[in-house]
Amino acid sequence: MSEDQNHERPLSKDELQAITRRTIQHYDENAASFWVGTKDHDVSQNVVALLTHIIGDPPFRILDFGCGPGRDLVRFKALGHEPVGLDGSAELVAVARQNSGCEVLLQDFLVLDLPASRFDGVFANASLFHVPRQELSGVLQALWDTLKPGGVLFCSNPRGNNQEGWSDTRYGCYHDLDQWRRFVIQAGFTELQHYYRPPGKPHSQQPWLATVWRKN
Repeated sequence: MSEDQNHERPLSKDELQAITRRTIQHYDENAASFWVGTKDHDVSQNVVALLTHIIGDPPFRILDFGCGPGRDLVRFKALGHEPVGLDGSAELVAVARQNSGCEVLLQDFLVLDLPASRFDGVFANASLFHVPRQELSGVLQALWDTLKPGGVLFCSNPRGNNQEGWSDTRYGCYHDLDQWRRFVIQAGFTELQHYYRPPGKPHSQQPWLATVWRKN
């Protein structure tokens, strides 16, 4: 990681806009290769973690937050649910719509406009780590608002030691479990489950932290 942000001062509006613009540009320019490189990734453990904790009778309304080219939209749809995608990259949104046939929203993560109490679950797989730390509380609040009472939030992010900054042309924030918990609990969620991925590996070879939460 380069250009580490030490948070001695807040990021300015211009810096936040640059982070969004440069990170989205990365995905716009690599949309086709990103689909080829990720379409066969097995995230069934994460899908099950979300669906297991949703209360009620299916089909469930699911927001795939940071849906990318639509792999998981296809999966949720095949399982009989009603997924809606959201991504900040126009190129990825176009690919996701074509691949899934689902509604896919084009929205900046830092300027969300989501309907209140619409979704049974939010599936944020490898997406929220792009949110700068100072903006994370607001994004989590928006996800809390769009969930129905008792709704479930699933998150999976690359874990780290709470460092933040640029990795090539993408901005990332790499939380440890304790810091991540503080943010999500502060947003009004109750923890249901956490685990590290991929399964069956030593902890040192599990770079992903998955957590599951319920809206209080």
